[in-house]
Amino acid sequence: MTDLLDRLSGLSTTVIAAAAAVHLASFLLLWVWFRRDSRVITASLDRFTRGLKHRSVLDATGSLGDQIEAFLADVNEVLASPHASDERRLLRDRVNILDERRGYLNALPFETAYNVARTMVEAYPLAGVLGTILAIGAALASSEGTASVGQIVSRFGDAIWSTFAGLIAAILLMFLNSLLEPKFARLAENRAHVRETVARAKRELALAPSGVAAPGDAR
Repeated sequence: MTDLLDRLSGLSTTVIAAAAAVHLASFLLLWVWFRRDSRVITASLDRFTRGLKHRSVLDATGSLGDQIEAFLADVNEVLASPHASDERRLLRDRVNILDERRGYLNALPFETAYNVARTMVEAYPLAGVLGTILAIGAALASSEGTASVGQIVSRFGDAIWSTFAGLIAAILLMFLNSLLEPKFARLAENRAHVRETVARAKRELALAPSGVAAPGDAR
C-alpha cells in the first residue's frame, strides 16, 4: 500500500501535466471543428441566397459569423417583401434543397464535446488537492501512522508541485476557454437562427408539392 501511494503521489504532477496537454489539444480540435462547421453553414447559405438582387457581398476574409448573419438578413429581407415574387420563387425552389442538407445543423456532437472540455477544466484544482492528499498519505503510511513532522515535510515537495500543476493548468485552460466560448456560443446562435429562418421561409412561402405554385406567386 505504501509503495502504491508513493508511486501515485510521485506521478500526480506528471499525470496532471499530461492531462492538461491533452485538454489543450482537445480545445484546438474544437477550434478546427468550429471553423469547419462555420464554413459549411456559410457555404450553404451562400448557395441559398445566390441570385438575390440585394444579396450581401462581404470580404471573404471577414468573420464567418458576420457572413452567416448577413445571409440570414438577406433571406429575411426577401421574406418581408411580399411583392418580390421572383426572389421569393427563387428562395422557394432552394429551401427544399437547404432543408434536405440539414447535417450542417447537427450541433449535438460539437456542443457535447465542448461542454465536456469546458466542465473538466474545473477538475484540475481538485486533482492538485488529490495529489497533495496522496503525498501526505504516503508519508503517514510509510511510518504506519506515526509519521513525524520531518517525514511529512519531506513529502511536501510532491504535494506542492501537484497543487501548483493543478492550479496552473486550470488557470491557463480557463483563459483559453474564455477566448473560445463567445465564438462557440455564436455558432450555436447562428444554427438556431438558420433553423428559424428556414422554418419561416417554408411557412411564409407556403411550400407546396413539386410543380404546384405557392399562393401569391401565380401569374
